[in-house]
Amino acid sequence: MNQGKGRQIIYPGDEYYQAFLETLSETHQRFGCIVHAYCLMGNHYHLLLETPNANLSRIMRHINGVYTQRYNRLKRTDGPLFRGRYKAILVDKDAYLLQLARYIHRNPVEMKRPLVANLQDYPWSSYPAYIGKIKPPSWLDRETSYAMLGGKRSEEHTSELQSH
Repeated sequence: MNQGKGRQIIYPGDEYYQAFLETLSETHQRFGCIVHAYCLMGNHYHLLLETPNANLSRIMRHINGVYTQRYNRLKRTDGPLFRGRYKAILVDKDAYLLQLARYIHRNPVEMKRPLVANLQDYPWSSYPAYIGKIKPPSWLDRETSYAMLGGKRSEEHTSELQSH
């Protein structure tokens, strides 16, 4: 995860969210990372990435650097956007992956002032793609989580991802 310096808004409009998702797609293609979950909040983001090539530093430098350039171009400004180095935790590919995906997906409703009443209504998270509400981006790996949930797909596991 990373957040805007001074907790500043890093997605002031839909085109900024789209620019970040485009950056994530390009990063997946270029560096071979596997994206399991994401949630873009106003002043920060959460990603659940798998790095088969052990290249997390390069991946995060690319995401933060390219998105900062796109942000600055859209905003017609310059300078750093993020608070500093990203925060990362090592996740073993076991049940903790599901717990972390749940935490990431629940961000919009686990706030003092929730952004939405229902997770499925938050458009800047991978959750709507997991439950089949939207077409998943080609770079989002849902299969690992589905397999960990016993092979269930889409709507069948909506409540499980919310309650685990």
